[in-house]
Amino acid sequence: MSEVIAPPALSRRDARRRDRRDAILEVAQQYFLEHGYAATTMSAIAATLGGSKGTLWNYFPNKEELFSAVLRRATAAYHARLARILDEHGELEPTLRCFASDLLRQVTLPESIALVRLAITEAGRSDMGAIFFEIAPRQTRALLAKFLLGAMERGQLRQADPERAALTLITLTLSGCHQKILWGQMDQPTAAQMESDVAFAVDCFLRAYAPETGTH
Repeated sequence: MSEVIAPPALSRRDARRRDRRDAILEVAQQYFLEHGYAATTMSAIAATLGGSKGTLWNYFPNKEELFSAVLRRATAAYHARLARILDEHGELEPTLRCFASDLLRQVTLPESIALVRLAITEAGRSDMGAIFFEIAPRQTRALLAKFLLGAMERGQLRQADPERAALTLITLTLSGCHQKILWGQMDQPTAAQMESDVAFAVDCFLRAYAPETGTH
């Protein structure tokens, strides 16, 4: 068994820089959510942080890069968790149920709903919608598509476009309580409601992508 080598410790200077960057992203996320993308300025964020504008620009040269960093920070841990869930050595149906359950739990968090609403509001008047899509939904779909492609190659699912298949499962998963929350018809789903949505989505998906008769 190979020895696990721990990453080198950060220098005091690098640790301060990391902490400062995290503080900037924390303030920026809150500002974007409260004021919207268009109404948020780098100057306003710098003023909220209490430092000079130059300090903020040293970390992020423009608002687009700052917003992208906010999204990457918000989704990094989630996508790492999905990569672990989508284990090609696990049984297909339990793995898909675990994926759908984790996805639904993540996207119904208040901060996730707020980010989606913000992206939808700004999509028609700025690049924010495209930035959000590339970093969040598209990355989630790519992780699932890679897993589904492997399942198709192993004969667990019929041969099809894995990207389209991933979109199908995600759309089915988000078609129930997530839509109700997004449009203000529900505050938070119960565990039973989420389990029902997941069961419905995975059952429909497996029926639609079941291996064709005569395949192994």
